[in-house]
Amino acid sequence: MNVTVNAKKMQISRSFTDYAQERLDAKLDKFFGNEAEAKIMLTERRGMIDLELTVRYEQMLFRAEQTAKDKSDALDAAIDKIIRQIRRNKTRLEKKLKDNAFKQEFQDTVEEADITVLRTKKFRMRPMSPEEAILQMDMLGHNFFMFQNAATGDINVVYKREDEGYAVLEPDRS
Repeated sequence: MNVTVNAKKMQISRSFTDYAQERLDAKLDKFFGNEAEAKIMLTERRGMIDLELTVRYEQMLFRAEQTAKDKSDALDAAIDKIIRQIRRNKTRLEKKLKDNAFKQEFQDTVEEADITVLRTKKFRMRPMSPEEAILQMDMLGHNFFMFQNAATGDINVVYKREDEGYAVLEPDRS
């Protein structure tokens, strides 16, 4: 697994990078092939470490966020969250993950989630800027909003992040 560690407002030691590589290999290699990519983003905020772990394998993304006093504890908890995501979606993932990924790991711990679509909503989208979409989202009291980006013509989503900021999801055409 290819691991990249980045940080905002802090320095990362080589020992943490090695620790992250070792833990990810030990815990997640059984699910993903060697071509999997893991990205770790660390941020220090108010004496705590915010860690975002994103694992990309083929067309799938697994993501977990964790906050702790120690970056190693945050990493271990984020890895556990990703394993729970995999366990919860075992049946759908079996065809996409590495062969034999589930042979020994989850023999007696089947905890599959039922997915039921409760409502489908259609609405007309008009082109707007991300700033206008954020304003619309806030006025509606939602935590996300789908819109057509006036600059690109693409369908985008704006959402409110846990750190009270906003983010925009855009399609990648590469």
